[in-house]
Amino acid sequence: QKCCYTIVHHPPKPIYIGNLPNWLQGTLLRNGPGIFTVGETTYNHWFDGMALMQSFTFQDGEVIYRSRYLRGDTYKDNMAANRIVVSEMGTMAYPDPGKNIISKAITFLNHTVPDFTDNCGNNFIRYGKDYYATSETNYIRKIDPMTLETQDKVDYQKYIAVNLATSHPHYDKEGNTYNMGTSIAEKGKTKYIFFKVPADSAGETAKASPAIKSLEVICSVPCRSLLSPSYYHSFGMTDNYFIFIEQPFKLDILKMATAYMRRVNWASCLKFFPKENTLIHVIDKKTGKEVDIKYYTNAMVVYHHVNAFEEDGHVIFDVIAYEDHSLYNMFYLNVLKEQSTSFTMCVPKCKRFALPVQTDSTLDVGEDLVKLKYTTASAVKDKDGKLLCQPEVLCESVELPRINYDFNGRKYRFVYMTCVAMSAVATEIMKFDTETKEITKWREDNCWPSEPVFIPRPNGEGEDDGLVLTSVINSSPGESGFILVLDAKSFKEVARAYVNSELYMDMHGYFIPKAN
Repeated sequence: QKCCYTIVHHPPKPIYIGNLPNWLQGTLLRNGPGIFTVGETTYNHWFDGMALMQSFTFQDGEVIYRSRYLRGDTYKDNMAANRIVVSEMGTMAYPDPGKNIISKAITFLNHTVPDFTDNCGNNFIRYGKDYYATSETNYIRKIDPMTLETQDKVDYQKYIAVNLATSHPHYDKEGNTYNMGTSIAEKGKTKYIFFKVPADSAGETAKASPAIKSLEVICSVPCRSLLSPSYYHSFGMTDNYFIFIEQPFKLDILKMATAYMRRVNWASCLKFFPKENTLIHVIDKKTGKEVDIKYYTNAMVVYHHVNAFEEDGHVIFDVIAYEDHSLYNMFYLNVLKEQSTSFTMCVPKCKRFALPVQTDSTLDVGEDLVKLKYTTASAVKDKDGKLLCQPEVLCESVELPRINYDFNGRKYRFVYMTCVAMSAVATEIMKFDTETKEITKWREDNCWPSEPVFIPRPNGEGEDDGLVLTSVINSSPGESGFILVLDAKSFKEVARAYVNSELYMDMHGYFIPKAN
């Protein structure tokens, strides 16, 4: 079966339309699910599929495509058994009915206190000079970004007491990486931990210690409920602050411990509480303490932060927000295959929040403390002295936001996103101007583009001086998928390279400049 082998594509040269700029030098990594059936067993959810890494290497006006399955323990165990034996969030794996009672007992115990999967198919993370495939569990897998070879398995818990961690860290100009994770009931407390992995300072020697071994805990934020931590996929960061949204979309730990026995998946243990407020935590990066002001907003579900910055005593941050948790259900395979209309997804909206970080205690209840003229976002003081924050809706029906990362944590103007409406699968990508609200789109019949990734032009002038890369699945008869290159200023096509291989829908990616 095709799924039993690692794919390593070295196909004939792609067919080009247009010319790739010579300055575009580096590798775009893409990550997402690639295997959904093993033997007679099938995953229930698209996010659960075994990871398939893809790469596009740009050099001297040409591009080379490669793809390879992540050969972690999950992959090896499933393939050896010729069935799914490692559980994922949306798919609970049960032993072969022919297994003896001891094997079944061991499987049960492994699910009561879960040892999570190392099927790291969501994104890539850089720690120092090392690159890792990642999902949201305590396991990440080191990879060779050039060959896509799977290397060491790394357990966060060897360095920090977290059970879960995001796959969307932040990087500063010194090369340090910032991330956060959830520590569940550790010493009787459940908390969210922010940590830093310093830039690799061990030099270029082959024996240099991995940067993750120098991981530093910055601070922690207590969870508002011991056994129901909030689910989160990303967080915000400025020069001086972390922004964490503790949303009423929670993971019930007790239900998770009994899910296997109740024959339900772990995803069923996630519950949205629409009548609860969303808490917004602003943490000083230097002191590790929350600012004195307490912020909250209405119930919402956020997966992706766009950007955050500081201006005139405010922290401003943009997110893609939903009014409920219906997005996850849209990716069950039966829904995707049948294009069922019985499942509906609420419209994702790009929302801007503005949080005053210094206030006057003499201000009246009901007064709006936001003094910025370019946004309608508000922060109104309530009777308890907390600020009820209401956002400005910048645009809607968008997801997978990317920016010029040189402007991460700084005031910015442009964001590149996929366009989603009634379906969770994108058929368009767009450039959005946060100042003028102008929208520029790219689309083509029978095409499904991935997350658009901005690549800055060397010594470029202006925030949008560069290119946008997106891999495109193409169902037009007689045509293959392609990597599309757009001019970021005009959003017009510069070039495309048709790949002599099947491309796969993926989640997130990371661009490594050739110099790195």
